Amino acid sequence: MNVEQVGPYLWRIPMDAKPGMRVPGFVVADEALMTQIRTDASLEQLANGATLPGIVKGAFAMPDIHQGYGLPVGGVIATDARDGVVSPGAIGFDINCGVRLLATTLEEADVRPRLPVLVGALYDAIPTGVGAKGGLRVDRKALSAAATGGAGWAVAQGYGLAEDLDHIESRGRIDGAQPDAVSDHAMERGLQQLGTLGSGNHFLEVQVIDEVYDPAWAERLGVHVGQVTVLIHTGSRGFGHQVCTDYLKVSEAALKRYRISVPDRQLACAPADSEEARRYLGAMRSAANFAFANRQVMTHWTREVLARVLGLAPSSVRILYDVAHNIAKEEEHEVNGRRRKLIVHRKGATRAFPDQPVLVPGDMGRYSFLLVGTERAMRETFGSTCHGAGRVMSRTAAVKAARGRRIDEELRERGVVARATGRHALTEEMPEAYKDVKHVVDVVHQFGISRRVARMRPMGVIKG
Repeated sequence: MNVEQVGPYLWRIPMDAKPGMRVPGFVVADEALMTQIRTDASLEQLANGATLPGIVKGAFAMPDIHQGYGLPVGGVIATDARDGVVSPGAIGFDINCGVRLLATTLEEADVRPRLPVLVGALYDAIPTGVGAKGGLRVDRKALSAAATGGAGWAVAQGYGLAEDLDHIESRGRIDGAQPDAVSDHAMERGLQQLGTLGSGNHFLEVQVIDEVYDPAWAERLGVHVGQVTVLIHTGSRGFGHQVCTDYLKVSEAALKRYRISVPDRQLACAPADSEEARRYLGAMRSAANFAFANRQVMTHWTREVLARVLGLAPSSVRILYDVAHNIAKEEEHEVNGRRRKLIVHRKGATRAFPDQPVLVPGDMGRYSFLLVGTERAMRETFGSTCHGAGRVMSRTAAVKAARGRRIDEELRERGVVARATGRHALTEEMPEAYKDVKHVVDVVHQFGISRRVARMRPMGVIKG
């Protein structure tokens, strides 16, 4: 793939690199990261994304980019809300996989002596693992209400505080949800998964802030060195996965119906004004709201554990912010000097509007980051930035590389207490399976699409 460097932290795939490209591709990265990026098919996938009808300005990739389904993870594309298309593969299977940061009034010294007990209590309270069940039991009527109301529905049921909603992207609810556009199979999968963490790279992590980069912003957000935080990373579980699976089939059929040609059927799409796209967006928003409700329920249970183990009042555990990763949102952006309504597809990318907190999880052995969005992100990347470290090793390769090792003991030597469900849950997610998230964050900071505020070091983690 022909890629040319056009700035210290920006690379371009020209429109003649692949037949059918309607806009260039752009990658935010430095030379070292670009060397890694070239090792998989992510650049080819980004160029494929640039062929979608109605795409504007460019197909963008963040420095944590890696090969995904259709569009690479770390990809951002925006299509015209009237004349463009909607592509489920450019949003992803785990709809509204996202991250929530809880800030506590505890200091590291308050938690360290009780850390094994705390991690054990969190592991017992929050279901983890593939297909995990045993969360909040709801019926179909309540599930539809959660899919419509999001985090607000959970708060109304007693799972959280009213002020929580002020600190969640879109207040924890996406307008336009249509539970009737969700298949019976997806609803069945969601019935027992509210309040469950899941598997893979999902986690709940007890952390401590060990570095502050921007004291003014840290004070504004109420964080300081030594403060204990909790990071929750999960999404819409089987509910959202099934929504994507269902509508990929619908979108494939739409290609023929609307005479749309794409270089990869994983990027199957439908016109934005079509019935297929409207129903998918309604179902996708339902899954996004499910994910917001899911993280809200886990927040409530986390507060209960902190109260029981450490005597911390629920009001002393506040949501600093909650961001979505895999989602499409209707937004207005300036393109070629005029405001346009767009459907912004973010797949493994975080919205980074000016002064909005941005949460970037790393791996369980190193660190995660708190940033804020910038005006430059609005101009350069449709108000988007990175979402994590990005894998450099497949799960199979990680298990092979960890053969004969005790990842839990290695983490303990780093001061991290880990509990996990499943034989390979820790080995698949071992630190070296990921890029160094500090490198990724340094690039987006230097490029100016988000600004570093603080770094969090893991103390304890539960995984599926």
